[in-house]
Amino acid sequence: LISGYDVLYGKVKAFVQNDLFNQPVVLEDPNTLRNLSELAATKSLLETFKKAINALTIQDKGYAEIRDSIKLRQTRPFVAKEQAYLIPTKSVFNRIIGDSHFELLFARFLEDCSDVVSYAKNYMAVHFKLDYEKADGNISDYYPDFFVKLSNKQIYIVETKGQEDLDVPLKMQRLSQWCEDINKVQSDVTYDFVYVDMGNFEQYKPASFRC
Repeated sequence: LISGYDVLYGKVKAFVQNDLFNQPVVLEDPNTLRNLSELAATKSLLETFKKAINALTIQDKGYAEIRDSIKLRQTRPFVAKEQAYLIPTKSVFNRIIGDSHFELLFARFLEDCSDVVSYAKNYMAVHFKLDYEKADGNISDYYPDFFVKLSNKQIYIVETKGQEDLDVPLKMQRLSQWCEDINKVQSDVTYDFVYVDMGNFEQYKPASFRC
């Protein structure tokens, strides 16, 4: 909010006075102040206004456009913390650093796939991110895990996950929308996405990316 604190203050004051509790209260009453310090009251107040503000500020514009593009080979050198890595033969980067052991297993799988031309880990230095609304209503940045190139005409964006969390469906919904939008405004490359969870990956042991 910009220069809107006076408006917000009035809304919060009215909500506390008339709607937060089971009956209208007097703000100056010591009991009201004591009740406001309770965790349940604070949580209800924050969540109510967060949802209301998001409803006013998150808008679907209904169109997409390409303003810029990212070339992986132009990624500036960056420093990564010391952790497990893989030396790739199919990636523009000289190391694939896994944020989890499963990411390294999946990178090894991509190396062995005959139908994969090249791939890359989506490091933060690449700057490919999507904003999305989290399960708690907050807006956050989402960085998918991998780019996988099957041909000059087909690229997949891959999200790997060792365990399920509440935001996964929302991330996949946002990624699906991005792929749909980018495919509408250009036809040089078809973009698609894949979600790979560790349980199914280990159970079915795919022999190629397409299978």
